[in-house]
Amino acid sequence: MPIVRINISKDAKSEVVKAVSDTVYEAMINVANVPKNDKFQIISRHSSDELVYPAEGYLGIDYTPGIVFIQITWNSGRTTDVKKAFYKAIADGIHAKTGLRKQDIFINLVDVAREDWSFGNGDMQYAPKE
Repeated sequence: MPIVRINISKDAKSEVVKAVSDTVYEAMINVANVPKNDKFQIISRHSSDELVYPAEGYLGIDYTPGIVFIQITWNSGRTTDVKKAFYKAIADGIHAKTGLRKQDIFINLVDVAREDWSFGNGDMQYAPKE
């Protein structure tokens, strides 16, 4: 049910992009209890002027041009503890696989209702039971 949007520098190597993609998917499966094969991702590469962040930092975190924006839209209902573990798994995993700074892993979750999805055919696969 999740759809993941990954926005990354156009200078990122293909191996880094794949590692980011795979790490997010692994965290969805292992931490957030997302079903296997539920891997829908949109990966966009951007020039440096298209990845905008506060140069002076925010909330005590400093950023570099290596910033990666990850936005995940998924069904609501996960606890704060699950979300915290999910963020950590992604940041730790990306850092371990690529060397990217954890500070540069920006994650945003968008919680939606189950009926807010159509996986094709114009059907509402998760329609409420009547």
